[in-house]
Amino acid sequence: MALTNKQKEKVTKEVKLHDKDTGSSAYQIALFTEQIRKLTIHLKKNSKDFHSRRGLLKMVAKRKKLLTYLKSTNEKAYKEITKKLGLK
Repeated sequence: MALTNKQKEKVTKEVKLHDKDTGSSAYQIALFTEQIRKLTIHLKKNSKDFHSRRGLLKMVAKRKKLLTYLKSTNEKAYKEITKKLGLK
C-alpha cells in the first residue's frame, strides 16, 4: 500500500522547501498523513488486519514526533503544516 510517485508529488507539492526536498519535517509529515489516511480506509474494510494496524500506530507515533520537533524548532511552519493538512 505504498504511495505512487504521482500521489507523493500531489501530496507534498505545497509543503516542499525546494525541488529536491525529501527530508524536511514538513515533507515527511505530509507523506505520513497521506499514508495514515490510506491505511485508515483499508482498516475500515479489513478490521482483522492487525499487522497493518500495528504499522498504522507506528506511523502515527512517528508523525507525532516529527510534529513535536517541528513545533519546537519552527512554530510558524508547524502552524502552516497543520492548517494545510487539516491536523488538530
